[in-house]
Amino acid sequence: MNRLARASKSELQIGEEGWLRLGLLSGSEDCHSRDPLTMDNNETHPRELGADHVPFGQGKPLRSAMSTRENSLTVENCEAVDPMKSHSQSPRLTELTTGGGCSCKIPAAELEALLADAFGEKAVNASLGVNAHLLCGIEFGDDAAVVQMENGATIVTTTDFFPPVVDDPFQWGRIAAANALSDVYAMGGEPIVALNLLAWPVDRLSYDIAAEVLRGGREIAVEASCLVGGGHSIQATTPFYGLAVTGLVEPERLLRNDAAVPGDAISLTKPLGLGFLNNRHKVTGEIFTEAIETMAKLNKDAAHAAVAAGARAATDVTGFGLLGHLFKMARASGVTAIVNADDVPYLDGAQRALDEGFIPGGSIRNLSWIRPRLISERSDRDLLSLADAQTSGGLLVARELPNNPVIGEFVSYRGAELIVR
Repeated sequence: MNRLARASKSELQIGEEGWLRLGLLSGSEDCHSRDPLTMDNNETHPRELGADHVPFGQGKPLRSAMSTRENSLTVENCEAVDPMKSHSQSPRLTELTTGGGCSCKIPAAELEALLADAFGEKAVNASLGVNAHLLCGIEFGDDAAVVQMENGATIVTTTDFFPPVVDDPFQWGRIAAANALSDVYAMGGEPIVALNLLAWPVDRLSYDIAAEVLRGGREIAVEASCLVGGGHSIQATTPFYGLAVTGLVEPERLLRNDAAVPGDAISLTKPLGLGFLNNRHKVTGEIFTEAIETMAKLNKDAAHAAVAAGARAATDVTGFGLLGHLFKMARASGVTAIVNADDVPYLDGAQRALDEGFIPGGSIRNLSWIRPRLISERSDRDLLSLADAQTSGGLLVARELPNNPVIGEFVSYRGAELIVR
């Protein structure tokens, strides 16, 4: 049993300037302090494993683990292979990026400041002579934009892309596609057509690897009954892949961030821990099959269950972590979300990865961001678990769903948006 397990209380303090300290209240050893704003979004602690590697919270340092082709991006167009390049000559995909997956999001606090600066405290979308009405935009941080046309058609549109989260290119493609499609499902919609978005370091990775990424994305699109109509590619130093997705939603089935009401149960449709496991994979090369399949699983069935249950509010859990996305729902709805931490499910091995120091910088920033709006007596280890940056996570639904855990409830506002018990 390590010192953290024996300790009565752990300490993780994130001060006003964003400095991180990990240690024990009763411990005599100082721990490493770094400004999380300068850390990689997916930075791993430690970056490498050695004799001085210590578990989370033990007080010792936790070391940190163009040309453009428009509308031509289909698998068939990427079949050409440079015979001078091969898989065996290529680096691991996760070595080509400082981060990976949804933990590469711009930190939430900085993103909100950016959007406020660009569009004002409340984004106002003028008519501009378009025969359409914007039902959901950026005001409440919804997962996609929703536009109702004059003829009654209601369109959902979104985009999502990120650098490699796993080393297998086919699996990366599957995960990235599922993640992009999730935004449409999180709004209660059905995807209709998608466009590939690919950035590729052509001098470091062969095109056959890119083709594998696209094949993975296509497999998930086919599973979602979503057409893939081409896309856009650029040369870049860091590989990126994702989709721009357009779908349809019936207005009465629309799921929003701002529609949670007191008395709604909070259901979660996928377990947490993806950020910790992805970090471990990046550092060690270990493959976590359960994590891969969890990320590649569509949120289609979960969305259908939410709509069937009469839910009006939902979001998906990605780079801002469960607490971050739940905070946005509660703030937009003017309510408080109570989370019962012991009811939250985790993937096998996730808690061990946390204890051994595989912590994304994005997860640390998530907790720092929501800390002022959080009431809890739980340990910082527990809170960090709930703030872990997810990639292609499940749905948070403001309704009890069959065969999915209920992790809390929405109540009338109680002085903070989040209460964790």
